[in-house]
Amino acid sequence: MKDRDTGKVAAEVVETTDKHTLQGFVAVNTQVDATVYTDEAQAYTGMRRKHETVKHSAKEFVNGMAHINGIESFWAMLKRGYNGTYHHFSAKHLQAYVNEFAGRQNVRSLDTEAQMTALVQGMGGKRLRYSELIGPRHTRQPELL
Repeated sequence: MKDRDTGKVAAEVVETTDKHTLQGFVAVNTQVDATVYTDEAQAYTGMRRKHETVKHSAKEFVNGMAHINGIESFWAMLKRGYNGTYHHFSAKHLQAYVNEFAGRQNVRSLDTEAQMTALVQGMGGKRLRYSELIGPRHTRQPELL
């Protein structure tokens, strides 16, 4: 989801896009008085937030203030990264890729120096050894053996 006031994105890999999962994500990541804008997916029906939709199935992309162009732009950038740079996201590391692109989105408004400062500050206390990256031998893909 993308906060229209701050431009910040929150994104999480989920197993299913059912009502419980999506509405739970919305509840955790929004204020009670927030207005939530979505497409017409049934999973959003009955949400405990003010809720407005656009009906993409009827070729409706804007309905007053209701549109989801900002978050669709985020997913388009992630897909371009997948197709143009990475070519594959493993399930094991999918959340890391999503976090990377959300992080990029969340510092877009900063100048280059501030972006680099945020990047370095975010590295504190984080270390990923190669052995952790590829996992135990028996869990690796055949081409990595």
